[in-house]
Amino acid sequence: MEDSAVVLAAGAVVTDDTGRVLLVLRGRDPERGRWSVPAGKSEPGESLRETVVREVREETGLDVEVGAELWSLRLPAGDGREFEVHDFAAHVVGGRLAAGDDAADVRWFTPAELDGVPLTADLLGYLRRAGVVPG
Repeated sequence: MEDSAVVLAAGAVVTDDTGRVLLVLRGRDPERGRWSVPAGKSEPGESLRETVVREVREETGLDVEVGAELWSLRLPAGDGREFEVHDFAAHVVGGRLAAGDDAADVRWFTPAELDGVPLTADLLGYLRRAGVVPG
């Protein structure tokens, strides 16, 4: 696939000291109505880490410090393009929790709760493989 058909994006796997994971309820397609990590496409000239900080702030109201990259994947955009998504570990350093931007809701989930909510495709598998939640 040509590079022009690839859209860079980044997301954050935000966890707290008790092992909970911060997820947003997608208010738009793809996968509207499913819970996912806060993420979005990179703006021109923006690094992936800058994208993470901006997207988390826009979707959750929280400020984060970005850690290591946990995984990357490719997702079809539905218009002949593909999203190349890089997800990073992150933890909260400020702000106030509130759903914003294209997030219909935002909340913390314990690892046990993740089995009972509609998640985006294979999110639980990614979280388990990265050691974020027990598998």
